[in-house]
Amino acid sequence: MYRDTFCLLGPVLPALSFLGRLPTAMCQLGSLLLVAETSGSLATAGLAGGALAAGQTVAGPVVGRLADRYGQRGIVLAASLANAGAVVALVLAALAQAPTAALMALGALAGATVPQVGPLARTRSVALARRSGAGDRTVGAVLSFEGTLDEVSFVLGPALVGLAAALAHPAAALSAAALLLAVCGSAFALHPSARATAPGPAARTTRKGAAERTRLPRSAYALRVTMVLQGAMFGASQAGITALTERLGAPAQAGLVYAAMGVMSAVVGLSMAAVPARIGLVTRWRAATAALVVLSVPLLFAGSLGALYAVVVILGAAYAPHLITVFGLTERTVPADRLAESMAFLTSGIVGGQALALAVSGRLAEGHGAPAAFAVAVGAAVACALLSWTVRAGVPAPSVRPAAAERSG
Repeated sequence: MYRDTFCLLGPVLPALSFLGRLPTAMCQLGSLLLVAETSGSLATAGLAGGALAAGQTVAGPVVGRLADRYGQRGIVLAASLANAGAVVALVLAALAQAPTAALMALGALAGATVPQVGPLARTRSVALARRSGAGDRTVGAVLSFEGTLDEVSFVLGPALVGLAAALAHPAAALSAAALLLAVCGSAFALHPSARATAPGPAARTTRKGAAERTRLPRSAYALRVTMVLQGAMFGASQAGITALTERLGAPAQAGLVYAAMGVMSAVVGLSMAAVPARIGLVTRWRAATAALVVLSVPLLFAGSLGALYAVVVILGAAYAPHLITVFGLTERTVPADRLAESMAFLTSGIVGGQALALAVSGRLAEGHGAPAAFAVAVGAAVACALLSWTVRAGVPAPSVRPAAAERSG
């Protein structure tokens, strides 16, 4: 199945999209380390990093909406160059020990200008698949592949930042991220495949009024909420892992534990393309959320480093199926002219949920230990499961991809 995916996308587009989304995974941790080192204040670093996350959460869907309305090429190109400039400005301000307010403003700008390569690559790849006449199984394989690229970038990005910080300075990591944004983000924007998502005449006529935009089904909003909860699981798990490794006297292991979870998630994500087509997306969603609940509960009882590794790695096997399935349900249910916006909402939901849960569960971990933070992750998993069993998802919107509907008829 992945042979069809590579034939469809070619070798260049996946490489550009991966390198173009890597800076997003680098900038969050990179900004924290940079500001902490130059200011000497973890509180200041947290404010700058929080502003970056807030900017991305709020502006991400706006970038997606603009891409739906005007096409990806110009929007992604402008955002990539603006984001590269904002990251460079943040680096220079941090090195100059600028005031906290200035660092927060630049952090927010760096977050708001993220070009959203990940969600837009999904939208573009799905559009290429649909235009080629590919069926739902191939589209599922494309989404699994894109999900794996995300997982690998989220693991590799922080690792590269940590390596650069150890060998040189956090500023080197963010400077490299800015270079990737300027070069690979721009190349992704200008790649010929961008034509696959160019708005048609019908979409162009709606530019005059936002009221004419196609309405979303209610299930689309529930899918956004479940991604916020998934982000909350990430943030709470990160806080709990950090607290537990510190208590065990091995704080340096925190990043490795989190990376191990990401590697397992990426491996399982690649295998999702092999799931039989007869197992529908709603069934997969419910199974994935049930797995999130069952596999997250052991976090509450992990008391040693070995147990933590085992529990976290096994839990990672449930993350990718949930993420990929939610993206698949969104692709199936939202109108085609709002797909990029919807994909960006999902990604922004993860970022926002992670940042909020990290702040809350971090305080809980300080006062009550790692189990308190892990309890937040379990609670988010339970909420995901309740949504999957109470929301009717997977019913295509009337205006979604008529060509695909004709092929299935």
